[in-house]
Amino acid sequence: MPVDADLDLLTCSTLALVRSKKSEIANLKSKISCYLCDPLKISIMDARDYVHEQLTGKKDIPDFKPGDNITVNYKIIEGNKERIQSFKGDVIKRQGTGATATFTVRKISDGVGVERLFPFFSPNIESIVINKTGRIRRAKLYYQRKRSGKSARIKEKRHAIEGVVTE
Repeated sequence: MPVDADLDLLTCSTLALVRSKKSEIANLKSKISCYLCDPLKISIMDARDYVHEQLTGKKDIPDFKPGDNITVNYKIIEGNKERIQSFKGDVIKRQGTGATATFTVRKISDGVGVERLFPFFSPNIESIVINKTGRIRRAKLYYQRKRSGKSARIKEKRHAIEGVVTE
């Protein structure tokens, strides 16, 4: 019987110690969050997101898909000079998610097909402009590589204009 009494006493003292430590940790967390949040008026998570956004430089990328005809204006740095060059063509594919997402644009230059792969969040991309929206049924347009002339054309998707009524 004395062993059970000692065990009960040990269990109670351990529980009391754990409860006191939990309350100390909670008090410290509240003090830290109040210290950080009161002067800045933002929470810790907002501060982390703000710093991440400032470092990565969020861009306004239009919503485009394979088959669309777009113009990508990107910076070219040659020595100490910097210029913007445009690459106009059809989007062949989009791949990846997050920071590693890329898209491929294909154009015909002097009768030769040229494809270029662009990262979505590249600091060298100045802007992306959608010229035409294509009407296609596939996510990857690799078959365009084998085609030339009229067979390589992508039909344009027709959009309804709001406010116009046809009678």
